Amino acid sequence: LMVHHLAGGSWGALLRRALESGVRTLPLMAVLFVPLLFGLQDLYSWARPEAVASDALLQHKSLYLNVPFFGIRLALYFVIWLALALLLAWWSRQEEQTPEAIRRRLGLLSGVGLLLYGLTMTFAAVDWVMSLDPHWYSTIFGILVLVGQLLGALAFGVVVITSLARFEPLAGAISADHLHDLGNLLLTSVLFWAYISFSQLLIIWSGNLPEGIVWYRHRLQGGWEWVGVALALFQFALPFLLLLSSDLKRVPGRLGIIAAAIFCMHLVDVFWIIMPAFYREGPYLHWLDVAALIGIGGVWIAVFAWQLKGRALLPMHDLALQGATEHG
Repeated sequence: LMVHHLAGGSWGALLRRALESGVRTLPLMAVLFVPLLFGLQDLYSWARPEAVASDALLQHKSLYLNVPFFGIRLALYFVIWLALALLLAWWSRQEEQTPEAIRRRLGLLSGVGLLLYGLTMTFAAVDWVMSLDPHWYSTIFGILVLVGQLLGALAFGVVVITSLARFEPLAGAISADHLHDLGNLLLTSVLFWAYISFSQLLIIWSGNLPEGIVWYRHRLQGGWEWVGVALALFQFALPFLLLLSSDLKRVPGRLGIIAAAIFCMHLVDVFWIIMPAFYREGPYLHWLDVAALIGIGGVWIAVFAWQLKGRALLPMHDLALQGATEHG
């Protein structure tokens, strides 16, 4: 959403309401994070005093990796993200009355917001995911998480738009050229994700240092390697080949299926990044893993749909939308 406010373009005008609805679910995610705070010792070895007492490296990192400071950082992340979400939503409504002035505000906010989000999400990726393996580190891990979020959000937005493309007002505004643009953005995001993922692997593999390879050792053996192969095939190779086709990108149903597949594989990617920290002998799918995905995902989708219904699907005051309807 902030990229659209900075760069403009009809693609963002068509996705804008879906993206704004996603942003407005952030308070729900803050609430859903609270139960995790009661299970930190089950999730993180650095949160267990006996583990820290017997590990010199954890003692060395304890100034940063400790429960009180973790909680302070967590609160700071959500305060910043909620503030950005509030301003994006509030000014978006005001834009309908004074479009020129508010449009400049949204652009300025998005420029600062992208910097803040990149910084806070990098630290959050370290806190929440990288510290599951506290002996491992990667300087590219934050951008890997950010690019995965970009790919997942864009794919989800395309699924929403293509699903509603048959109905007004989208039916009268969206064209094959718009779908082609969205397909090209998906293709670029897939390539960007593959580039960052391969860069991390190549750098760590070529360095061949024990503290670096432990993360991949857990994910490239015991059956986890086949999950990695599936990601390489179905989150990169197959979408890359399909999205090269202009014909596929210009049909809503076909583009929506490709985007839905990318989004599903993004969920698999998150699973592959996180779960080997707990199941190092090989892939294991507990019924609670599926229940959590359906339960939390279902609640999120319900709130998202409620937010999406609350406003017109097309921001008629957006100059990029005027270009989109002319383009169509």
